[in-house]
Amino acid sequence: MENLLRVNRLSTHFHTDEGTVKAVDDISFRVGKGETVCIVGESGCGKSITAMSIMGLIQAQGASGVTGGTIEFGGEDLLKLGKNELRTLRGSEISMIFQEPMSSLNPVMTIGEQLTEPLRIHRKLNRKAAAKRAVELIAQVGISRPEQIMDSYPHELSGGMLQRIMIAIAISCGPKLLIADEPTTALDVTIQAQILDMLRRFKDESEMSIMLITHDLGVVAEMADYVIVMYAGKIVEEGEVEVLFDDPKHPYTRGLLRSKPVLGQLQDELYSIPGQVPDPLELTESCYFHDRCEFCMDICRVKGPPLRGVGERQKTACWLYEEANVHA
Repeated sequence: MENLLRVNRLSTHFHTDEGTVKAVDDISFRVGKGETVCIVGESGCGKSITAMSIMGLIQAQGASGVTGGTIEFGGEDLLKLGKNELRTLRGSEISMIFQEPMSSLNPVMTIGEQLTEPLRIHRKLNRKAAAKRAVELIAQVGISRPEQIMDSYPHELSGGMLQRIMIAIAISCGPKLLIADEPTTALDVTIQAQILDMLRRFKDESEMSIMLITHDLGVVAEMADYVIVMYAGKIVEEGEVEVLFDDPKHPYTRGLLRSKPVLGQLQDELYSIPGQVPDPLELTESCYFHDRCEFCMDICRVKGPPLRGVGERQKTACWLYEEANVHA
């Protein structure tokens, strides 16, 4: 499969008075054309910072910002582009659905103004043509009375409607890559299913690639072609969705899958991974998961494992596997 996005050894760090937070620490992955790649993990593992780094929304200030690596999109390193070049790319070639649409949309601009803005900037449509296209987009995402919605403000719409508007803005210019950051959070199950169906339909119609960030393994199972599992800023496992769900290797991935309720099975108590995600200011050279892992060995406490192949379509970062131990 031809690559659309290739992230190579990306690191994004933030300098604080207490020390340096390695929010994203030396990660590499790819997104193929027409592929859906899901990035999954607990809150605070670096998923959203990865997306913001790709979008060029992390401002470099002193020791903070993207500190290393490359982000190639269509063969061009995004980290080498100027601000104006990035602005041209954002919204047209790459777009993003942010978390919490109520806080992502401008509260003092109408829905119509926010929908027509990217069309006028990137597609050079005049005011009348942009408004016509905006009405079509509102209808396309399943909202009735689109002409009336154009004159509404964000606070006048429900959470589900706002999420649909965010999708309409994101797809308005026909991007090649859509980054969706927790697009179904805080929505009820019925609306979640509708949003996912909508994203899948738009992907199939336009051959768009999707990078989907989520903590919901049900969403991963339904949407993903390829899965990346992150923990404490690092990738701990990745693989094709069927392989990873059928035979997870990393103890963290196993724990995430065990934490998901199974339809038709009675459970007295839902499993949860013991312990907490480590403080990013206190990370050492050890495996970051070692103090929560039931299989922890001596080497895990002193040295983090590399991410290595454990099969034809799967990689994991764990000392449990002989292949990794051989290279230790």
